[in-house]
Amino acid sequence: MATALASGLIGKRCAAGDVHVIDPDEATRTRWAEQGSSVAAVADAQLSSRHVWFFAVKPQIMKAVVQQCRPFLQPDTLVISIAAGIPGAALSVWLGSPEQPYTRIVRCMPNTPALIGCGMTGMYAMPDVQAPDRELSEELLGAVGELAWVEGDAGIDAVTAISGSGPAYVFLFLEAMIGAAVDLGLTAEQARQLALATFNGATQLATLSPDSPAVLRERVTSRGGTTAAALDVFQDSAFKDIVARAAGAAARRAEELAREFC
Repeated sequence: MATALASGLIGKRCAAGDVHVIDPDEATRTRWAEQGSSVAAVADAQLSSRHVWFFAVKPQIMKAVVQQCRPFLQPDTLVISIAAGIPGAALSVWLGSPEQPYTRIVRCMPNTPALIGCGMTGMYAMPDVQAPDRELSEELLGAVGELAWVEGDAGIDAVTAISGSGPAYVFLFLEAMIGAAVDLGLTAEQARQLALATFNGATQLATLSPDSPAVLRERVTSRGGTTAAALDVFQDSAFKDIVARAAGAAARRAEELAREFC
């Protein structure tokens, strides 16, 4: 995700030389250095001159990484966190102290389509974040796709369950569609083409149409027809309930991460 965001920013919002990458992996640092970005294996004084910090690390190591960077924090630093499950209140204390928490923090949850500039990012600004910082966050994250502001950490957990994890749900459905097509006698190449084009076309239609997905579904479905027969199977399998339970499990896991690592 860090690569997706930085790739989206470079050339659209900043130059490669404006990006400073901290990563323990030498191969990763080499790739960024070859593009013209400055790199380091650990947090260093260069951070002090960077107005915006992106924390794009796994929640398991977030606290340690934040504490490594904290000595270089400046009063005007805007901190943007991409770590699932780590609440803003915890970040505030890690960057400041219980007595004087640091509050120029925006939590966000992008998704992997950001790699091709088609991402969806949910965003939550801590209460003390002022309009200029919100606008800057929008400008930066808007480089890789669409944005939606939510209220509170619970909103980010919901975003994580729907759009953050959502691409995996879509890929699973595509896997199933392709597998079914092959079972019906189509070649693997034909199956992939049909599934991808159908999903892409249906998504575009839903995006451009003023009608709801429910109405669009009804227009495809003739009483007693082939689509109705297929939808009956989905209905008998409680498809909507499965999706709801899956999203709920993802949201609950985001909440659990907060308890585990904060």
